[in-house]
Amino acid sequence: MTNMDLRVLDEPLDATPDTTGPPVFELQDVRIAYGTQTAIEGVNLDIRPRAITAFIGPSGCGKSTLLRALNRMNDLIPTAHLSGSVRYHGTDLYDAKVDPVLVRRAVGMVFQKPNPFPKSIYDNVAFGLRVAKMTDDLDGRVRQALEHAALWDEVRHDLNKSAMALSGGQQQRLCIARAIATEPDTVLMDEPCSALDPIATARIEELMRSLRERYTIVIVTHNMQQAIRVSDQTAFFTTEVEETDGTRTGRLVEYRPTVELFADPRDTRTADYVAGRFG
Repeated sequence: MTNMDLRVLDEPLDATPDTTGPPVFELQDVRIAYGTQTAIEGVNLDIRPRAITAFIGPSGCGKSTLLRALNRMNDLIPTAHLSGSVRYHGTDLYDAKVDPVLVRRAVGMVFQKPNPFPKSIYDNVAFGLRVAKMTDDLDGRVRQALEHAALWDEVRHDLNKSAMALSGGQQQRLCIARAIATEPDTVLMDEPCSALDPIATARIEELMRSLRERYTIVIVTHNMQQAIRVSDQTAFFTTEVEETDGTRTGRLVEYRPTVELFADPRDTRTADYVAGRFG
């Protein structure tokens, strides 16, 4: 696959979401199933560059499944199958000629629980750079990633220290540094604060707003206040239950600017969820 197909944006990014340019992701009639069980279907949405997009909704509505489809992490599950279209900068991510490894380099991932490698702080950040053969000025690249993850000042004198000795919040920022070290243009975050205390959560949220100036960010969160605080766009998903057999399928209900979705939801299901009447 060519660099143009999965390019990394290298021009300076301003702090305002780009609502006029082409979307980073275009999802059309996306359905994802595990075996015969549909996890989510009928998803149509565009994800804008230089913005934070939040996926919210009750447990089991397919938010994380959809998030993982954006960098083909679901490929690692043998029973997972996607139909419809997921395009990244105009390229069909699921075309047979697309290398999933290149996709994951361009679209980084941060998971729910901090998962640093049992290596030094330095080697955690350098790991992906070495795999990607981005070893020119390795020290500078490691420092830059740690600076962008707001961790450099705290660890600059302890780079050879085990990452496992860091606090939970520091470990999550280290995982963010690891994700952005290879210069992706998009970062996916699957409930990145759910395992953290309020102080660490505030640091990660502040970091997300800072990273938004450089990266497109998509976050899954159960915390509606977090979605309000950090996101520009919010997609609300719900779960439909089949009366005959009780099977559950996720569906996109509403996707709008965050302020509008929370202040004036168009769908009664959205209104009920943001009001806390279910979830």
